[in-house]
Amino acid sequence: MPTKQISHFENGIKAILIGIGLGIISGTFIQFFDLDNISSDNSLDKTNIMNYKKNFKKIFHFNRSKTEITRLSNRWREIIEAQKDLKVSAYLEIDDGRYAEYNSNQVLSAASTIKLPILISVLKKLDNKKIQWDDQIELTNNSIAGGAGWIRYQPQGTYFPIHEIATEMIRVSDNSATNMLINHLGGIDKLNQSFYQLGLKNTEIKNFLPDLDGTNTSTVKDLVKAVKLVEKDGVLKSSSRDLFLEIMSTSRTNTLIPRGILNGLGINEIQNIDYELMIQGYKVYNKTGDIGIAFGDIALIRLPNNSRGVAGFLVKGPFNDPRSTEIIRNLSAAMVEHFKIQSINSKNLRENDRN
Repeated sequence: MPTKQISHFENGIKAILIGIGLGIISGTFIQFFDLDNISSDNSLDKTNIMNYKKNFKKIFHFNRSKTEITRLSNRWREIIEAQKDLKVSAYLEIDDGRYAEYNSNQVLSAASTIKLPILISVLKKLDNKKIQWDDQIELTNNSIAGGAGWIRYQPQGTYFPIHEIATEMIRVSDNSATNMLINHLGGIDKLNQSFYQLGLKNTEIKNFLPDLDGTNTSTVKDLVKAVKLVEKDGVLKSSSRDLFLEIMSTSRTNTLIPRGILNGLGINEIQNIDYELMIQGYKVYNKTGDIGIAFGDIALIRLPNNSRGVAGFLVKGPFNDPRSTEIIRNLSAAMVEHFKIQSINSKNLRENDRN
């Protein structure tokens, strides 16, 4: 066959292959955007349709890009570096993709903020039917712990349902309840495996609570990610996500991020922090930590325009130094002006997510 004829033949084959490829791609788009109009007698059932949509979004990666709020990151740096003898890490991510950070991958003592990923691990077990919400757990000698909580005062051998233990772990940061859950979930090593599987690569339990030496560690980026896994990434079923928010809403300690937000709004004389936040259009679901040498607070923050932010702060300093809690409030206050900046693009992206 002459060279020109071979060239024409090859070009023809390429054109056919390109046409087939474009046809497949265009057909995929048509099927995707028309999935909601498929009739009920179609061979694709609703479950397959939803899976198809999820996979399509993963393939084409419809995730918003992240943009640093440099003004906030710089402001945090000023606040933190004014206290040279405190180790501080900070991270904020807003659901329009903007974020701010300071040493957000620094591994520090998690204190009681470690209870947040423990709660998620409990709810994952519930989703997978490995436990039941009303399963009874026995209070044993190796679960009883000092520090926060009332369960340690109950007789050994008393049984409590998981829903009560999980709630008390967050509501009053009960250490004995936490240890009971650690045991029930298979022990420290099993729980650490659970954290790793969730993608929390720097979160590790080394000792039962209260862990006054601060050996249980994490990063603010890990802890913020844990909340985002629930809030945005669907790591829990909807029923368990509801339980997560319900339990987080019971947390009684609101003197760090919640109070700091009010300070940032110019409200300093406060009688009821949660009520004042509600009046301003905010709702904060948070979990604090306090072992004297380490403090922390991790929070899901619902903003007045109904968008979300997740913030976290960890501080290590001298024992019971009041600057450790004050710096968390100051860092929280600095976030407020940036909560008010929501781009039109973020609204459009949220609409795409819902569709």
